[in-house]
Amino acid sequence: MRNLLVHLDSSAQTKGRLELASALARRMQSRLVGVFAQIQRSVTSGVAASWPPAEYVSARNGAEAAFMAATEGLADRAFMDLNRGEESDIIVQAIDLARHFDLIIFGQPVAEAHTVPGDLIERVVVDAGRPALVVPHAGHFADVGHRPMFAWNDSREAARAFVDGIRVTTKGAKALVVSISKPGDPTIDYRKGSLELAVAHLKAHGIEGKADQALASDIGLMDALLNEAANCGADLLVLGAFGGQGYPRFSRGSGSRFMLKHMTLPVLLSH
Repeated sequence: MRNLLVHLDSSAQTKGRLELASALARRMQSRLVGVFAQIQRSVTSGVAASWPPAEYVSARNGAEAAFMAATEGLADRAFMDLNRGEESDIIVQAIDLARHFDLIIFGQPVAEAHTVPGDLIERVVVDAGRPALVVPHAGHFADVGHRPMFAWNDSREAARAFVDGIRVTTKGAKALVVSISKPGDPTIDYRKGSLELAVAHLKAHGIEGKADQALASDIGLMDALLNEAANCGADLLVLGAFGGQGYPRFSRGSGSRFMLKHMTLPVLLSH
């Protein structure tokens, strides 16, 4: 994780994710690029459109000032303006840009904010081929990766997220690998052995880990993961995203979208 990208906009939540992104860049001695992107209509006069409007320029300049202040002292930093206001243009340009970075840092979507496309994170994770670290809009998170929790369900997405999560985990971290099953799941015995292999994988990377096989009888799988994260004091949830294998009762990606709405800690999403 030597090349990080953090999304900036004019929302109040930008400050928190910028602080976390800066902390990660300092810890991992990484390059950090801030990209300003938010929904904004052009100013029109008759049939002529003018871009960028003064409101956009003011928001962009404020984001740049905040970025430069938060990253002061970083050896390698840069600010970019996506310079797009339409939702479709923002998504396409963000996907193309994300492919050139190791990790994209976003804020949790806030429906009433209307500053960024609602499916921006999903589209970047699925189409850019890069993991996204999503920071909740509530709470303060100075750093992540000291007490990571890896969600495991033997899927391709989970395997991809597992490796990405290792790269964010700090030295000397204490990790938990969790598999959530419904009562009567015929794969429970198989997953026990799979969890042991996952813990061995962490050990090979110098990470102390343990396995936990939990049942979710009265609540949803994502709620069960959030409960497990709270119980173990996790500071990061690593999750294979927008898949479907292993959770046949749910439509593809529904759990990931639920997590984006209800997350209570930073979540690393990989597809």
